[in-house]
Amino acid sequence: MPDKTVNPEEDHFTASESVRDVVIGMSDGLTVPFALAAGLTGAIAASHLVVTAGLAEIVAGSISMGLGGYLAAKSDAEHYYRERKIEEREVVETPEVEAQEVRDILNGWGLSAKQAEPIIEVFRQNPKAWVDFMMTNELGLEEPHQKRARNSAVTIATAYAVGGIVPLAPYFFVANARQGLPISIVVTLMALLLFGYFKARIAGTNAIRSAVQTVVVGGLAAAAAFVLARAIS
Repeated sequence: MPDKTVNPEEDHFTASESVRDVVIGMSDGLTVPFALAAGLTGAIAASHLVVTAGLAEIVAGSISMGLGGYLAAKSDAEHYYRERKIEEREVVETPEVEAQEVRDILNGWGLSAKQAEPIIEVFRQNPKAWVDFMMTNELGLEEPHQKRARNSAVTIATAYAVGGIVPLAPYFFVANARQGLPISIVVTLMALLLFGYFKARIAGTNAIRSAVQTVVVGGLAAAAAFVLARAIS
């Protein structure tokens, strides 16, 4: 009788880079415009001025954050390919040194020197696989996606803009900024709470603690900006 046992699919999370970009953009997008809007409300009463300044900050912040993500991803890619060229040269010029490094890695995994030799021999016949192995297991580097820098910039900038609209939205519907502030506080704190919760669920950490920490940080930033603006004005 055929074996009808079905192996469950492994539920590995493979979009960590994209999620990291969303977290970077969204966390700042929710916090910085929130603090700015609260601070401006402490100094001026006209809601349209808060909206204008807030939109300007969102545009500037999105561009800045997106550019930062792009440059960071480009730097990671340059580092990877620079290290790869070094490994490619070393497997040709100093193969015995590299072979010993493979033995050390495999020994750390519980393989004996005798068990490692067939693997090393395969690597000698396939230098590309050898370099791939060393990049991953010696240096801990993964080859970046070709469009990683562009995708990172777009994701971070978009997440920042989406997050920034949340605390600013209530000011679109009221003439007096101080009427919009309580609504903005409630809406943004709820958004921060949900953001912190789901961020932790994706990362596999304590969701409640993350939600509370995210709310506290965002709330303190907005409160500090509001008090400072009131004191100055």
